[in-house]
Amino acid sequence: MQKFNFTILLTIFLAIATSVLNSCSSFNNSNTAVSGADPNETAATVNGKTIKLEEVERVIKQQGQGQEAKLSPLELAQGRLQVVEGLIQQEVMFQKAEKEGTVPKDEDVTAELNRQKTSSGMSSEEFDKRLKEAGETDTSLREKIKKTLAIKNLVDKVTGKIEAPKDREIDDFYNGNKEAFVKKKGVKLAAIVIDPANNGEADPTKSEVDAVRVGNEIINQLRQGGDFAAIAREKSEDQSRLQGGDLGYISEEEMKQSFPAQTVAQLMDPKLSVGQIVPSQMQGKFFILKLQERSDKDENLTLESPGVRQQVTDSLVNARKQLLTASYQALAMNEAKIENFLAKKVVENPNELSGARPAGATDAPVANTNANTNANTSANVNVNSAVSTNTNANAKPTTNISTNANSQVNANAVR
Repeated sequence: MQKFNFTILLTIFLAIATSVLNSCSSFNNSNTAVSGADPNETAATVNGKTIKLEEVERVIKQQGQGQEAKLSPLELAQGRLQVVEGLIQQEVMFQKAEKEGTVPKDEDVTAELNRQKTSSGMSSEEFDKRLKEAGETDTSLREKIKKTLAIKNLVDKVTGKIEAPKDREIDDFYNGNKEAFVKKKGVKLAAIVIDPANNGEADPTKSEVDAVRVGNEIINQLRQGGDFAAIAREKSEDQSRLQGGDLGYISEEEMKQSFPAQTVAQLMDPKLSVGQIVPSQMQGKFFILKLQERSDKDENLTLESPGVRQQVTDSLVNARKQLLTASYQALAMNEAKIENFLAKKVVENPNELSGARPAGATDAPVANTNANTNANTSANVNVNSAVSTNTNANAKPTTNISTNANSQVNANAVR
């Protein structure tokens, strides 16, 4: 059963930082606004602090991942308005953080930057190259990290006064949500993931041949008594390496959506004992799976079941944090003096479908005006979504295993 999570997304800059590390290979090399626009043009101001049009366009490019050219002028205008609104909300909260004294020290920013570089799995040269492709510099990334940490610290300070729920509240929550406390038939897994794709100079597996070789070496290490978690942290090419390869608990139904049928059958076979290793291949990557736990039938959990009472407590506290954070932001927005010049352009030019685009810029028309705007709207991250409260006791753990049923897989991961 997955533990309830309190995930602080916090600001648009967290989305930017993620896209810098993961998606910039599909960006244009330009680090300015759309051709023909003045990068120093003001998109909005917050208490006199300018948000430049260049910042808006950079987010559009990073979140669009090269797909922004497929959007119509109207969709791009909508995306820009949503991005600038997110930047405004972020700036309001950062200014509150400055007043509350929650801005991190330079050494804290450096520590977080180094953590991001390490977790990216890239060499220093490859990391810098990706930053440049995304239109970022070490200085601009440090600024984003500083603001992200500042607002996280602010939220922690604001919500730190929330008290733990009373026993009666815990009982009422459980009794009203018993259907969420069912441990489905399934398994708890850990994984070491080997990616045969060439992910940079520091990547030891640049081909399928390399991946098979490294996979067999790892399996031999494990058979000789090697510590799975330690090897995962060192060699896995997946974010789960940060948790020693832990993928959490996955129900049989969820496994069937993303795992090869043969692998699911092996993992659910009572003859496979806990601690055994199952190699598999899916979505172009090699997985060395370790069975950590298996439930052969659905189980109704009670408040006395291990971890359940704490999960309910966390869920109630997180819900209160979400409400308090959203209310704090609403007051901060009300107090701030905000001027949204992109929105003003739309109002002043109601018949100009792309009224929010930069002056002098040209957006290429596309045949399909129903293009998906998710590339743009995903950039609009604000503190209202700061707290994610998971009320599903069987929610699928966060992993890099997508549920693409059309992926071709091979049950023999390591030959």
